[in-house]
Amino acid sequence: MKSGRGEDKDLAAGGPARHIPVLLDEVLEALAPHDGGAYLDGTFGAGGYARALLATPHLRLLGLDRDPDAIAGAAQLISESAGRLRVEQARFGDLADIARRTGCAPLDGVTLDIGVSSMQLDEAARGFSFRQDGPLDMRMEQAGRSAADIVNEASEEELADIFYYYGEERMARRIARAIVADRVAKPFLTTRPLAELIGRLVPHKPTEIHPATRSFQGLRIAVNDELGELVRALVGAEAVLKEGGRLAVVTFHSLEDRIVKQFFAARSGRGQARSRLLPGEPVPPPATFDLVGRQPVIAGAEELARNPRSRSAKLRTGQRTDAPPRGLDADLVAMAALPARPGKGR
Repeated sequence: MKSGRGEDKDLAAGGPARHIPVLLDEVLEALAPHDGGAYLDGTFGAGGYARALLATPHLRLLGLDRDPDAIAGAAQLISESAGRLRVEQARFGDLADIARRTGCAPLDGVTLDIGVSSMQLDEAARGFSFRQDGPLDMRMEQAGRSAADIVNEASEEELADIFYYYGEERMARRIARAIVADRVAKPFLTTRPLAELIGRLVPHKPTEIHPATRSFQGLRIAVNDELGELVRALVGAEAVLKEGGRLAVVTFHSLEDRIVKQFFAARSGRGQARSRLLPGEPVPPPATFDLVGRQPVIAGAEELARNPRSRSAKLRTGQRTDAPPRGLDADLVAMAALPARPGKGR
């Protein structure tokens, strides 16, 4: 059984699943929802977190999701919410603008569950999975540049960077070189031929994850600009949370967690000693978040037993101070981008 979002190292290629939100109790404890509060679920999915939040009386919730299938699936919960739930198709990187436009800001809480959902993995036609052959797509919005476009059009250098930096694939250069050579005769249009090519190139044992898992992760992140959207969502939440409001973020792999960890470290002033500044050293800006409890929170034994996929989930939470928001941080933006190459503009 798969549940939640993220990358399950045993089931990353997909398969039958039922959606269960990961770290649900811990997220609710982190957000501390209260009667009449205004909250935002930036990764609505199947509505697991949303349904739990709406159990709080008079709570108002704005849900966002890029996937039109998720928006269509929200109809029943919207109907049951008696006007307390609004769901919009949008990227969570735009959450600040949407919260203001809809009159939901300022917010008491924001939650983000980062990564690909079980429903997307399960549908072969979406191209996130390679256990069943399907179009090489991976677009969460079902629009724009697809994985096939990148695989068949990008340079060898760009492909290698995507596999290495976004997929953390050590054989990235070899894979990129083989793709560029093979696509001349026949473009890669479906998932299985690409997975099979990578499987022939990457040494692996039968007990290990499929050798194409990391490369497919890298492609998906590139197609959807997932790390860039995460950075914009963190900064957006900082802008629309009221004093005392909380931001709770669940991540599933090291790339996402590194960004969230650095964001909260920088915004909370962790490691900064204002009383020990050198002469002429600028005073750091005031903290915009206080860290809530021990970080990160991981799944307990009971959840791990019923949902093995939760073992990679990490929850980090911050509580908004009264300091003004700082906006985009160059270091965070750099963490989300591929390294720049001379003359490439990236």
